[in-house]
Amino acid sequence: TDDKSDDGKSISTLSFGVNRPTISCIFDYGNRYHLRCYMYQARDLIAMDKDSFSDPYAIVSFLHQSQKTVVIKNTLNPTWDQTLIFYEIEIFGDPQNVSDSPPNIVVEIYDHDTYGADEFMGRCICKPSLVRSPRLSWHPVIKANRNVGELLAAFELIQREKPAVHHIPGFESADADLPYPPPQREPNIYMVPQGIKPVLQRTAIEILAWGLRNLKSYQLASVTSPSLLVECGGQLVQSCVIKNVKKNPNFDVCVLFMEVRLPKESLYSPPIIVKIIDNRPFGRRPVVGQCTIRSLEDFYCDPYREEMDGPQEHSDDVSLTPRDDVLIDIDDKEPLIPVQEEEFIDWWSKFYASTGEREKCGCYLEKGFDTLKVYETELENVEDFEHLSDFCHTFKLYRGRSQDSNDDPSVVGEFKGSFKIYPLPDDPRVPVPPRQFHQLPARGPQECLVRVYIIRAFDLQPKDTNGKCDPYVKISVGKKSINDQENYLPCTLEPVFGKMFELNCTLPLEKDLKITLYDYDLLSKDEKIGETVIDLENRFLSKYGARCGLPQTYCISGPNQWRDQLRPSQLLHLFSLQHNYKAPTYKSDRVIFREQEYILSELEDGKPLNPHLGPAEERLALYALRKQGLVPEHVETRRLYSPLQPEIEQGKLQMWVDLFPKSLGQPGPPFNITPRKAKRFFLRCIIWNTKDVILDDLSITGEKMSDIYVKGWLVGHEENKQKTDVHYRSMGGEGNFNWRFIFPFDYLPAEQMCYIAKKEHFWSLDKTENKIPPQLIFQIWDNDKFSFDDYLGSIQMDLNRMPKPAKTAEKCSLELVDETLSSGRFVSLFEQKTVKGWWPCVAEQDQKKILAGKLEMTLEIVAEQEHEERPAGVGRDEPNMNPKLEDPKRPETSFLWFTSPYKTLKYILWRRYKWVVILAIVLFILLLFLGIFIYAFPFRGVWAALSLVIKAWSTLYQCNV
Repeated sequence: TDDKSDDGKSISTLSFGVNRPTISCIFDYGNRYHLRCYMYQARDLIAMDKDSFSDPYAIVSFLHQSQKTVVIKNTLNPTWDQTLIFYEIEIFGDPQNVSDSPPNIVVEIYDHDTYGADEFMGRCICKPSLVRSPRLSWHPVIKANRNVGELLAAFELIQREKPAVHHIPGFESADADLPYPPPQREPNIYMVPQGIKPVLQRTAIEILAWGLRNLKSYQLASVTSPSLLVECGGQLVQSCVIKNVKKNPNFDVCVLFMEVRLPKESLYSPPIIVKIIDNRPFGRRPVVGQCTIRSLEDFYCDPYREEMDGPQEHSDDVSLTPRDDVLIDIDDKEPLIPVQEEEFIDWWSKFYASTGEREKCGCYLEKGFDTLKVYETELENVEDFEHLSDFCHTFKLYRGRSQDSNDDPSVVGEFKGSFKIYPLPDDPRVPVPPRQFHQLPARGPQECLVRVYIIRAFDLQPKDTNGKCDPYVKISVGKKSINDQENYLPCTLEPVFGKMFELNCTLPLEKDLKITLYDYDLLSKDEKIGETVIDLENRFLSKYGARCGLPQTYCISGPNQWRDQLRPSQLLHLFSLQHNYKAPTYKSDRVIFREQEYILSELEDGKPLNPHLGPAEERLALYALRKQGLVPEHVETRRLYSPLQPEIEQGKLQMWVDLFPKSLGQPGPPFNITPRKAKRFFLRCIIWNTKDVILDDLSITGEKMSDIYVKGWLVGHEENKQKTDVHYRSMGGEGNFNWRFIFPFDYLPAEQMCYIAKKEHFWSLDKTENKIPPQLIFQIWDNDKFSFDDYLGSIQMDLNRMPKPAKTAEKCSLELVDETLSSGRFVSLFEQKTVKGWWPCVAEQDQKKILAGKLEMTLEIVAEQEHEERPAGVGRDEPNMNPKLEDPKRPETSFLWFTSPYKTLKYILWRRYKWVVILAIVLFILLLFLGIFIYAFPFRGVWAALSLVIKAWSTLYQCNV
């Protein structure tokens, strides 16, 4: 096809100086088709009008033809029930190819506006079917790569057997090769035929309209008198008007009923539309919020199931208030055995025993105490408890148009309610099933005491430049809040809070409990780390007893003391009333409930005797309650989110909530979950002797020797390193010290960890807290005056698992520090208190461990009070006692050579070169005497006599000649 230029002349693209030829596709034959589009309904469309709704209609386009449906006013879930007919469509090509891959059908949905252009709501691409009477199916509606609803439709493509006559309205029967047209609702408005339209049946919908929550203002005026309008399947029902939302946001008549005709297949069920109408003066009744309940499968039920489960006695408004005529009153008895608590057993022992951290719980499990359930998610996400929505669900209410395809309509409140959907007999004369909503709790406000236990947080997002944060907790419910800013925890991403907060609230007016973690900043505004919101009303109304979890045993004292307001027997009777069960029957050592017998001896057989247990009847009632699937004593893990990044997890918080209605009286004492505080201990180490220390130096006379001293410290307390005096000139590796080290440290006995708090940098405002094992290090050094000291060897011991020492130096070897030895070769200094003996020190040579020396020590752990009662000084200083250390008896050869000249001559030179010195003196004396002799001899007379003799000999010689 040639393009037209502005001046009307045709333009052809030139290539290599010639005109480009026109490319066209020519088919030898074409086929005529007939298309029927069965547009039944749509759901979850986006709001395009300010009144929170739209006026949707659909345009169906196939090849070069298009048609549109009728407009449905004020809805986001239109039911068109309309068939669009394309009588004659010519498709060129092989019919087999058309059957395998027919052209796409484009369905566009628009919002009709009386003034201005219609607004585009979304589009979906569909494939026609060549099968007669196709099934309806859901097609996603897309706008800007975002799902904005669904379309329930089917498309039937029919191949014509002969050329069709021109279509004349009213004479469609002339097309003999086509199926009969569907019935008309209006002239030229065809309905979806019965073979394709879902099969409908009489259906009952019971509506529990419990109340409205957190309604926002509409047109600058508060919503004070709202009512509820429920629509489904073309039917609607309206509730009564709430007179004053601020005093009681619940409906006075909270059970509504409507009969509709719904499809038998739940796949085709239309949604339920809930509209909130504010009844204002002068007859104004604006819609201030709406929600669409898309899936109805969760609300289908068997109306006769509850009758089979229990008796048919019904009583409305069963509240949590105990009744004297049905509840057993059993006085608590004193424990059977006087209680003597273990020193290190606390709530954290239970927590660590439940999380599997056995090294931190001590002997808690051996005593047979309770454990609790630690959920890795929120309690409302646990499927066993129906997400705590067993009584009523929470539906968010929306208002307003969607300004941007990426923005959702604003949430303007919540509707608390539920639905029960079940089929009705086709014959109206048959009795209808019984109603499903009964035994409803009291609808009035309930004053409650809320206890919030904040355990710890982890995986927090860092907020400071050092990669950490300074978190603290803020809790609010309604207009009440608690800010724990003063007790922020510095420099940590895994804070252990261990705090319990108490607040009062009135349900349902103050139902949302918000727990927020903030990062403390000294100079700027505190930054929010993340928050989580708990719906207290759902927990209060749930049949699973989520307001206070059930412990494993009934204890009237001790670390697991009963904390609920009602005793187990009272809770069991209340449970039987709420579920229409027969009241439990108690006997001497057993209870019968729901045709099941619980025998105390069988339930407690093999368990250690707990001295805190209460009466047998209460323990039996608790065992029966725990078999009913109620919420156990627990800790839940809640994810934290920030409004700035709503879908990105900012960390996790472990906590739980106890909810106590004040109408039931005072609750039991709260748990003490204060974090364990470290106790001050003192480690006293006496270095007695060393032996077989490596000789690292040479004396001035060439002998091997070492100037030995011992250094020691606790890991994490490097600033408190201590060392002995020096044993000089050790020729055989022996050293004598009688020197005392004293190391103070803070220790958590239950966790067997040292608690250390110190500043990471000198400019840090707060100390960073750490927990590390109690590790003790001793090192043997060779002292050098004119160079760096030489390291000889060391030993590092965990005070909770240190090797047993050897009794003598001869038995001390490297085998003592072999980690592969049995646990019987190790000992805990905190249990044994005092240990004395010989330990080996280790060094490395050629990547092998060698024995560098042996240390004789006494190690003693004393508490702070004992340290004050039995004082001792460092080294041999005063107070030198417990025990008193005498000066070491070192050999006379132990001295520093240049500070003791006499000892140097006596013990170094004389002892080694004694015979050399004596021989030198003798030789000196002999030479001296020889010199004196020579000097005193008369040399002149001798020389005169010699000269006379020489002359005589010479005269005699001459005479002979």
